[in-house]
Amino acid sequence: MSHTIKGLAESSVQYDGSSLRVAIVHARWNVKVIEALVGGAVAKLKERGVKESNIIIQSVPGSFELPLACQRVIAGSHVQAASNVTDLLGGLSFGGSRTGTPAPGPPAPAGVVTMPNEPFDAVIAIGVLIKGSTMHFEYICDSVSHALMKVQLDTGVPVIFGVLTALTDEQALDRAGLTANGHNHGEDWGLAAVEMGSHVRRWKEGKFT
Repeated sequence: MSHTIKGLAESSVQYDGSSLRVAIVHARWNVKVIEALVGGAVAKLKERGVKESNIIIQSVPGSFELPLACQRVIAGSHVQAASNVTDLLGGLSFGGSRTGTPAPGPPAPAGVVTMPNEPFDAVIAIGVLIKGSTMHFEYICDSVSHALMKVQLDTGVPVIFGVLTALTDEQALDRAGLTANGHNHGEDWGLAAVEMGSHVRRWKEGKFT
């Protein structure tokens, strides 16, 4: 029986994702594998408490488009958050009316509490690259890997590397949990997004425990 020491050690902390907002950006090449990976990531996000309304899924044609898409999705979430704050402030009055009576803002609907959308705490970039007969595979793997790293360093938002770089169809299927002895790496990426999103929130506040 073959044995390997490879594998991710479980964290001693079970992170709570109930306040996190996570984006999943996926390519559409090799869609059978993509769908399984996205499903695995979503399942683990929900298992850790991330609300379905706080899981945003976007798709792009291929893995080469993932870095730009992740960058713009992160930027767009900041625009969205700022817009929501402006909308909330727009419903308030900081001055009185001409008669001296405070002008009321519009009433909130009964039983409805509106919470502004926050910027994304983490992004999961999912793609599946399978080696063919040309150098295309190597070029895409290298450029996408470096570009996704640059996005997270430039934005300060964790970008979970969910791009499978498989040499064969079988390797891709194994890593999406689609074979008898396979494991769905999308589940690992979902857990990583919650852990890193939680870490970065604490670190921003100067907290390390």
